[in-house]
Amino acid sequence: MSNKERYIEWAGQQEYLPVTMTPWWLDAVCAGKEWDVLIVEDTPSAPHSKGEILGVMPYLLRRRAWYKYIVMPQLTQTGGIWVTPEVTADRWKTAEVCRRIKEQMDTMGLAYYYQQYLPGSLCVDAMRALGFRTRERVTYRVEDLSDLDALIASFSKNKRRQLQKALSLHAERTMEVEEFYRFLSSSLHARKRRCTYSREFLLVLERKARRLGQCAILSICNADGKPYAAAFLVWDKHYLYYLVPAYDPAFSESGAGALLVLEAMKLAREKHVQFDFEGSMERGIANHYKQFGSTAVTYCSVEKSYRRLPAFFIRLCQYFEDK
Repeated sequence: MSNKERYIEWAGQQEYLPVTMTPWWLDAVCAGKEWDVLIVEDTPSAPHSKGEILGVMPYLLRRRAWYKYIVMPQLTQTGGIWVTPEVTADRWKTAEVCRRIKEQMDTMGLAYYYQQYLPGSLCVDAMRALGFRTRERVTYRVEDLSDLDALIASFSKNKRRQLQKALSLHAERTMEVEEFYRFLSSSLHARKRRCTYSREFLLVLERKARRLGQCAILSICNADGKPYAAAFLVWDKHYLYYLVPAYDPAFSESGAGALLVLEAMKLAREKHVQFDFEGSMERGIANHYKQFGSTAVTYCSVEKSYRRLPAFFIRLCQYFEDK
């Protein structure tokens, strides 16, 4: 059995594994590309048997010219090394798992490595001690969704004012993924930006997530059903992720953006999970998210250039990933 086959079997039994590290997610966001996993296990109790898995590192392997490198798949906020809850409680065991992962990485002939680790992961300190560079990043979360009145009261005055403007609008969950992609593309085009992934990419992700009942497309519309804002949402057993929001700039003063966030939070409340804004490191977006009573949560990127010359080349490849 290959590492990937074993991981697929093992991952189905892990309650705490985040959605971005599940095999179905990796199949979707790495479609047409090469993903695999490194595994660390304890010593098996019997000859010719497999030991208990202690830690894993799913990864997307890319190739450009003569170089191989690991980067994050599109729309995937966190990944990296994940250790079992039993190992997480022990800093020394976590460091040992990371050391053994590094040993496997050293044999892969990589030119560059970049992944973003889960908030609070002790693996970040362990990888830093092993010579990897780390950098803090921030996402924004709302943990307590139990009291909607208290939640809205925690919004800034500006966001509460926007909700008042949106009283004539309503939320729908009927938008199809094709329509959402067209709406997303047109809203970005109006801002002189473009979508960084293809229609086919989003269709594959939506189809796999919907089959498991782990996604929804939420739209905010006027009385005639015209969408002013929309978002593609996914969730696991712990968080609902505000994965891909889209706003028509022609209706930026309608309050649709604030209502979209509130309705997404209501859906998270229905699912009995917490709410994660999925970033962002951009100042304007971060300021927008802060105004919804969210708390900043730090996570870290972990990076290493194995060769001197290709580092700039690899970063360009990461930026210009095939769409």
